[in-house]
Amino acid sequence: MPFNEKQSPVEITKSLLRKSRHGALATLMPESGDPYCSLVNVASAPAGQPVLLISKLARHTQNITRDPRVSVLLHEVAAGDPLEDSRIMVSGKAIRAEGKDEEVLRARYLAVHPSAEAFVGFTDFLFFSVEPSNVHLVAGFGRIVDIDPAKILTDLSGAEALIEAEAGIIEHMNEDHLDATALYATKLLGADAGEWRMTGIDPEGADLACDGRRLRLPFRERITNANEARKALVALVAEARAA
Repeated sequence: MPFNEKQSPVEITKSLLRKSRHGALATLMPESGDPYCSLVNVASAPAGQPVLLISKLARHTQNITRDPRVSVLLHEVAAGDPLEDSRIMVSGKAIRAEGKDEEVLRARYLAVHPSAEAFVGFTDFLFFSVEPSNVHLVAGFGRIVDIDPAKILTDLSGAEALIEAEAGIIEHMNEDHLDATALYATKLLGADAGEWRMTGIDPEGADLACDGRRLRLPFRERITNANEARKALVALVAEARAA
């Protein structure tokens, strides 16, 4: 979206991390050190880091295994001149996810890209998160700022129970409360009507999606477990109905 004067650079950056579905991935060629750029689908980790699902056969994956330093460009897709839209460049290291971390990233990635279910189980496909060391925001002409990564990642301390319950919460909302999710999108976030679904939840908010569109629903207070999530979502439904 174009720069909103009411949003801080941190708020814009957090929104882009949560809402982006694809981006440009830059890796380094081992022989020459030249940059190699490719188009990738992305999701977000519970703390907000970009998540990649990439094949061992791809050049960018081969580059990462030799040198994990990468950059990912994420941007809003809107009508008009794309250079007027907000975008961020996240640079850091691509870290392969394994064990429980991989399970969490797999669920979040598939919630955003369900078509990946067809190949996500192949042994040559791997999950990576991009752990940022620098974040560069361009929020329109002349509005450029570097942001401390610590300011744009969600604090997960004490929220282990919420992360553990995330898949169940999302399943429950999408199976039993699509009407509530539609109210969040249309009444609280100003979106057009549609089959809005929840794709993620974390201490600071929930992610919603419909036909390629994505929204971020912020919570009024930080949550750390399923019970607090239920209370927050119920309160937001009441707020939406009163809107």
